[in-house]
Amino acid sequence: MLYNILLRATAETLRTIAADPKHLGAELGFIAVLRTWGQTLCHHPHVHCVVPGGGLALDGTRWIACRPGFFLPVRVLSRLFRRLFLVQLQAAFATGQLYFVDALEALRDPDAFAQALAPLRQVEWVVYAKPPFGGPEQVLDYLGRYIHRVAIANNRLLNIDDGQVRFRWKDYRHHDRQRTMTLDAAEFIRRSLLHVLPDGFHRIRHYGFLGNRVRVMKLARCRHLLGVCTPVFPPPTPRRDYRDAYEALTGVSLRACPVRQHGQMVWVATLPSAGRAPPRGGTR
Repeated sequence: MLYNILLRATAETLRTIAADPKHLGAELGFIAVLRTWGQTLCHHPHVHCVVPGGGLALDGTRWIACRPGFFLPVRVLSRLFRRLFLVQLQAAFATGQLYFVDALEALRDPDAFAQALAPLRQVEWVVYAKPPFGGPEQVLDYLGRYIHRVAIANNRLLNIDDGQVRFRWKDYRHHDRQRTMTLDAAEFIRRSLLHVLPDGFHRIRHYGFLGNRVRVMKLARCRHLLGVCTPVFPPPTPRRDYRDAYEALTGVSLRACPVRQHGQMVWVATLPSAGRAPPRGGTR
């Protein structure tokens, strides 16, 4: 629930401010990626967005580019995001969609929950905007390396000994200095499991003119307005059957009868192993 609120509030903030004629007056398209971890594997939910520097005019007649070196006002984004997130959080509480356990059980009480939220309405929230990528190649490189990354890569793990796990982490507060941390194995596992998402949860989402239902049509419109040719991709190479690959490597056919060496093997049925349900599908 909280991850969905985070993604929804993020998307609504960007789309609302961008559509305002005082700022851009356009429909954005962007990719949002949920991350739940920091460098030390602590729980740190946040959303990264990759956003083109402009959008479609609300009537669809032209492309509106943002000003060079400026996208949308960060302070305005921050305050709208704060309001939308807290409104949706309060609505989830009011409809019984939030669950409080262990140290948070006291927040089941409406007065306690309201008291916990009150300071969050006053403190400044931070939306961070980075300079644009150098070009489409850099965007693709970033997405290819980044969006499917897990909480900790194998190359950061240094050692495990006597129930202690030692790993490398980057200290962003001190000029990206490389440091090491040692955790009890149970604590390391606990922190790692914090970042296992619920089954079926989509942590990569597409919004605006990059939304799944309108992407083809609206990207074609964007390319037309920008005078960009529609890319032509080569058809995918058909995947070779494993039996053909085996025969090419060994000269032995898996289709021929291994006893008589002629005729074709025919799949009649699959026999399930003891205690297991038969696989889906019929016989040949």
